[in-house]
Amino acid sequence: MKDQPSPLRETDDDARKLARVLLRSARYAAIAVLDPETGFPFASRVLVATDIDGSPVILVSQLSAHTSALAKDPRASLLTGEPGRGDPLAYPRLTTQCLAEPVERSNPFYERIRTRFLARHTKATLYIDFPDFLFFRLKPEQASLNGGFGRAYLLDGNDLVIQSAANEAIAVEAAETVRDLVERHPDIAEALAIRLKAPESGPWRICGIDSSGFDMISGDFLLRYEFETLAVDADHICSNMSKVAYSIP
Repeated sequence: MKDQPSPLRETDDDARKLARVLLRSARYAAIAVLDPETGFPFASRVLVATDIDGSPVILVSQLSAHTSALAKDPRASLLTGEPGRGDPLAYPRLTTQCLAEPVERSNPFYERIRTRFLARHTKATLYIDFPDFLFFRLKPEQASLNGGFGRAYLLDGNDLVIQSAANEAIAVEAAETVRDLVERHPDIAEALAIRLKAPESGPWRICGIDSSGFDMISGDFLLRYEFETLAVDADHICSNMSKVAYSIP
């Protein structure tokens, strides 16, 4: 009997980029945890943002079943990727296996994560500071990418994390960087939306930057753009964004 061909393709840069975009452009995701009482998988839905290194971040109530499950066992899987018209299985999706790390309010990274989360989910201001809500940072361990029929890949967790020594410095300057960029170019968000063929919606705004790219949001739409190479500092990010917005196609 002949060996069956592997359904997996060799993981290349295009697959890695697609996986990163699927993870970093998600506003929400399905999360699967292990029920501590029965051991069965338990799936729920969570809002998602990203830390400065691209790791997903979730805000959850301590009263929810998935929160108590993560407190007992930090292993979780996150499903990202949106279907469109027609067959939902024809659209790319990513399953990321993670280890959940609680982010306490005393954590030096707490304010950074809170700021980045609110930039993406402004309505969370209604409950983000309630004492029974907390953040988990989901550290990617490995991932399975289905890019559509016949396009399956396995990825290492490091394929999804931004490996840059500039992460912390960029995080400190992120809000000021975006503010200064918009002051210099008041139409940059609109120009980026046009250049990137964003869905027609209300006004677009920049809601996050990192050394690997930037995020823009308008209503229910979130757009992620990945740079060709990692930016080395905040000025480099601004330069890259300006080139995308204003360079001749």
